[in-house]
Amino acid sequence: MAKIIRVQRAKTASVRSLPKQAAKAKPKARVKAKPARPAKRAKTSKRKTATRPWTPAEVREVFERFSKANPEPRGELEHLNPFTLLVAVVLSAQATDAGVNRATRELFKVADTPQKMLELGEEKLRDHIRTIGLYRTKARNVIALSQKLITDFAGEVPRTRAEIESLPGAGRKTANVVLNMAYGEHTMAVDTHVFRVGNRTGLAPGNTPLEVELGLEKIIPREFMLHAHHWLILHGRYTCLARKPRCEVCLINDLCRWPEKTV
Repeated sequence: MAKIIRVQRAKTASVRSLPKQAAKAKPKARVKAKPARPAKRAKTSKRKTATRPWTPAEVREVFERFSKANPEPRGELEHLNPFTLLVAVVLSAQATDAGVNRATRELFKVADTPQKMLELGEEKLRDHIRTIGLYRTKARNVIALSQKLITDFAGEVPRTRAEIESLPGAGRKTANVVLNMAYGEHTMAVDTHVFRVGNRTGLAPGNTPLEVELGLEKIIPREFMLHAHHWLILHGRYTCLARKPRCEVCLINDLCRWPEKTV
């Protein structure tokens, strides 16, 4: 009996001597797999655009109406010659025509040529255009382009798009405006108003100003191209407004493809 008791005690002691973690081992918790994330949906544009293209007859009708209502449309930037026009357009970037005109009326009295602009100097030029946004950068560009006109173009505004675009502060829109207004070229200058009208009406939808420009050039009859960009700018500025378009007085509301027009 004594031997049996000793054996049982020995077994009990061996069990007690085991580490607590081994003696009371718990089953490992199962790790739940994370649910797969749903694939992201492609972003879609909220802007409603027209789907049915315009016919050539409809496009002609639009510009015949514009022409009848305003036979000789004019740009609203005040200028005296091709140089002052170039300067005014460069200054108009991210600014209103009215604001530019207020600044340039006095400026052009004393600096209406590249040479006179250089003689005026950057500091005094800044004083004239201080009310225009980004006036420091613009003053620097106007002085630089005046110098380049004298150095490379004998003081004259060039007559090609590439040459005008080579001037500091001048881009494609600037070149198109100068070529059209100063030299009578059939160019299409696309500003924010023309871009909006081209897309909203469906005349020339595009994601960039260049796409809208090329689209309009393809569809507008040649006899209307000289004034076409002025008609579209004025239409966007005074009728086809960005937030509250005045559809009730629009000359082309019956032809417009905009799904949200109010007539």
